[in-house]
Amino acid sequence: MSILVTGGAGFIGSHVVDRLVEMGEDVIIVDNLSSGSKEYVNPEADLHVIDLTDSEKLEEVMRGVEEVWHIAANPDVRIGSENPQAIYDNNVLATYRLLEAMRKVGVGRIVFTSTSTVYGEAPTPTPEDYPTIPISIYGASKVACEALIASYCHTFEMQSWIYRFANVIGKRSNHGVIYDFIMKLKRNPNELEILGDGEQNKSYIYISDCVDGMFYGLKSNEVVNIFNIGSEDQVKVKRIAEIVCEEMGLNPVFRFTGGRRGWKGDVPVMLLSIEKLKAIGWRPKYSSEEAVRLATRDLLDDLGRD
Repeated sequence: MSILVTGGAGFIGSHVVDRLVEMGEDVIIVDNLSSGSKEYVNPEADLHVIDLTDSEKLEEVMRGVEEVWHIAANPDVRIGSENPQAIYDNNVLATYRLLEAMRKVGVGRIVFTSTSTVYGEAPTPTPEDYPTIPISIYGASKVACEALIASYCHTFEMQSWIYRFANVIGKRSNHGVIYDFIMKLKRNPNELEILGDGEQNKSYIYISDCVDGMFYGLKSNEVVNIFNIGSEDQVKVKRIAEIVCEEMGLNPVFRFTGGRRGWKGDVPVMLLSIEKLKAIGWRPKYSSEEAVRLATRDLLDDLGRD
């Protein structure tokens, strides 16, 4: 099968590309390299460095494609309060342009990576049928993308798989709490700033578990298939800080900025129900804490331990 992966040079996208290549698929990557890297690109894949908002180039590269994995997005939830336009352009507008290119060229299948932030502050564990009431611009943009995808599927006879992720962590990640802690400690090993009160309690999933979950979800055959993907437990930000310090052999003073939220739009407590995906045979191998430790080691290897 000829498969196009948007964001295939990024963290999650590059791991998906690796899996598709292992399966023998012909993979085309579309990535503007704003957050991805050429060094993450599988040599068996065909990379096109273009922006998803460039409709003409997008339609050209999509001819002959049978399926799209849409993973490209602005990955930083925190910038929404500072630059909503960037979130809109890279998430909502890019998704609209992609769907239009699919419609014009005749591509009928799309896999989309969404987020737990679509639920906002919700009871836990949160099931897929809980109302989507986001409290961040990022979460709102993903709700908009989901709605566009669902409407295109029903209007133009497409089919979609939408995955709402917990915090995905592991090798090649270049943002998020573990990455931030490591970078801060490299600058100052004696003190670690922790945003909020450190009591934020969330689900973290290791990248290999996440990719496995996405492929399991393809067994479902509705017009629009929606699944949560996460671990079955939570870990607090303060404990993540402790694990990072343990792995780096450091004992810094923790300095908390205060408040329940690390930033505007932060959801301090998150745990997704994954019963729907478990019912078709998937479950994560790693707990949140195990995933954090593995990811810390991965990033230290990526960044250099010195």
